[in-house]
Amino acid sequence: MGQSNNVTEFVLLGLTQDSSGQKALSVMFSLMYIVTVVGNLTIVVTVIASPFLGSAMYFFFACLSLIDAVYSTAILPKLVVDLMCNQKTISFSACMGQLFLEHFFGGVEVFVLVAMAYDRYVAICKPLYYLTTMNQQVCVLLLVVSCTGGFAHSLVQVLFVYNLPFCGPNVIDHFICDMYPLLGLACTDTYFLGLTVIANSGAICIVVFSLLLVSYGIILNSLRSHSQEGRRKALSTCSSHITVVVLFFVPCIFMYVRPVSNFPIDKSLTVVYTVITPMLNPLIYTLRNSEMKNSMKKLWCEKLTRDRRQMFPC
Repeated sequence: MGQSNNVTEFVLLGLTQDSSGQKALSVMFSLMYIVTVVGNLTIVVTVIASPFLGSAMYFFFACLSLIDAVYSTAILPKLVVDLMCNQKTISFSACMGQLFLEHFFGGVEVFVLVAMAYDRYVAICKPLYYLTTMNQQVCVLLLVVSCTGGFAHSLVQVLFVYNLPFCGPNVIDHFICDMYPLLGLACTDTYFLGLTVIANSGAICIVVFSLLLVSYGIILNSLRSHSQEGRRKALSTCSSHITVVVLFFVPCIFMYVRPVSNFPIDKSLTVVYTVITPMLNPLIYTLRNSEMKNSMKKLWCEKLTRDRRQMFPC
């Protein structure tokens, strides 16, 4: 535990203090969690099982979906349980664990979105080199780099907070353990640590978001030389990516590109990138992608037919 700590657990105030509101939110978030996990794992299973979805783009789709399913699992079950309980506490070690997982999976997602943008750049701007450039080894390497980047980012965050002195109060006006709410409770000056958060989380968000916007600008500009059908297909894919990027990065930039401070709107913004974005990603990608939709239909129709034959062999 951090140095000179009197705090062994934190009290989370959650999203609302209204008891009837808490019950309604617990039902809503339970349904959202089910939709998130089922939707994302459906994409993972479809990509693995379908021989038509073997390209790098679908490999990264599956990776992003798996990350979203686990990311939401690190946040939502605890949130739902807290909404149903009167006493919302989390131990110091569990708080550090949640902080690590939140930033690890968030960091991995950021880097996977960069890999997806690079994949689309090669596919649209350098189509003749696509199969050689985005081969299996390159895809796995990009995933390993993404996981390493997410781990390094998260480890730095946790080490900063873990060594802070907490001597009370221990009440966090949030529904999760995050950097700024924790820094606000520390019994020491956290101005310098606040700057390191900006340099770490804030810089990653701004640099990557800018890089992604520039890359999609280059991609969209290059579409002028493509056929109408090629433009339509590329625009459909890129618009899905851009939607996900905006939903994820805009709240993150607001949260981490500022000095240590806590605003009431922070909770709502955290819900956007930890709950809503992981839930919407499968819908955004499948609804705009005909290959994914067709593969899902074929896969699940074959499964239903096979199950029916097993039930009624004659």
